[in-house]
Amino acid sequence: MDLVLRTIFVFLLILVLTRAVGRRELSSMEPFDLILLVVIGDLVQQGVTQSDYSLTGTTTVIVTMAALVVFTAWLSYRFTRLRPVLEGHPTLLIADGEVLQRNLRRQRMTLEEVRAEARLQSIGSLGDVRYAVLETNGHISFITSGKG
Repeated sequence: MDLVLRTIFVFLLILVLTRAVGRRELSSMEPFDLILLVVIGDLVQQGVTQSDYSLTGTTTVIVTMAALVVFTAWLSYRFTRLRPVLEGHPTLLIADGEVLQRNLRRQRMTLEEVRAEARLQSIGSLGDVRYAVLETNGHISFITSGKG
């Protein structure tokens, strides 16, 4: 039972940390970020299992973690009020062609990052963008005005 409680605690801790880090950072991981995640994963494993290296302990931790993932997905589906807490909500970055600096700062994004993302989607100028939305998965959706 101790393994289950430690797994639940670590799962909630990771959920809070990933929400605090922000979706944009998670969607564009650098090699250093990947190394950090692997190291964190190892530290989490050590913290959860402590000295229990048995197959039963490993199975208990994996099943508990999988159950928590399914449970939070179900909570998000069933209770719409929890969805922003569990998944976040889309953030408007450009409205009617105007960059919303406050929302960029809130998401810790630069205008150059938005421009680079627009270029990747074959948009030459932010002046052509009617709306840009930072989606919950960290990607930016652009709706162009249809000019030119």
